[in-house]
Amino acid sequence: MIDFHCHLDLYPNFVAVKDECVRRGMYVLSVTTTPSAWKGTSALALHTARIRTGIGLHPQLAYERRNELDLFDSYLNETRYVGEVGLDGSPEFRKHWESQVYVFNHVLRMCQQAGGRILSIHSRRAVRPVLLHLEKYPKAGTAVLHWFSGSLTELEAAITLGCWFSVGPAMLSSRKGRAIAAQLPKERVLTESDGPFAQINGQSLKPWDVETAVRELAAIWSLRESEAEQHIKSNLKSLLMLHEG
Repeated sequence: MIDFHCHLDLYPNFVAVKDECVRRGMYVLSVTTTPSAWKGTSALALHTARIRTGIGLHPQLAYERRNELDLFDSYLNETRYVGEVGLDGSPEFRKHWESQVYVFNHVLRMCQQAGGRILSIHSRRAVRPVLLHLEKYPKAGTAVLHWFSGSLTELEAAITLGCWFSVGPAMLSSRKGRAIAAQLPKERVLTESDGPFAQINGQSLKPWDVETAVRELAAIWSLRESEAEQHIKSNLKSLLMLHEG
């Protein structure tokens, strides 16, 4: 199983969750919301074979933590994953738009200078601006849009730009989410939990709950569940091969 976007360090029982991921042989991308969280979060992945850590600065925290960009720069060479980064156009965060744009531009510029990274990107109510910034930095790496919730027109633009997508049980629990998933290029889809933030029936999702996403994707793709899981594994292998070295 693959969870390509979770906040492993933010589970109350994060060590137990990490241990269960290892026991199940999961591939996990553990994203951070601030550069100052990098050291502690990446330490969770020590001595594990399939847990990776992304360094990020969440757009909802950009106005508070833009002073941590020096930390982002200093840690960037320690990982080929960046996340969670991006832009958030929701009303409550729009007032901090300038800080969001400043941080996102900085992140993309540094990724481009570093030779490209795999980026897990937040784009809630901000798909078009996210894509415009990605166009400005074509060598920043491979963008994986997490929990895409834009319009079908925006989705087409993201696909044309070469974006990948990570989808989870919470996204696929809605009619809109399933409609979006049906339009995604199958060769650029990965599964995610977005736990512990994402919930179903009031319960925070765990990384292994991506099984539900695999099951939903299998139905959408008219595949057996085992075939869908193998397809997603193949996708991950293809993505990692783009960033070998």
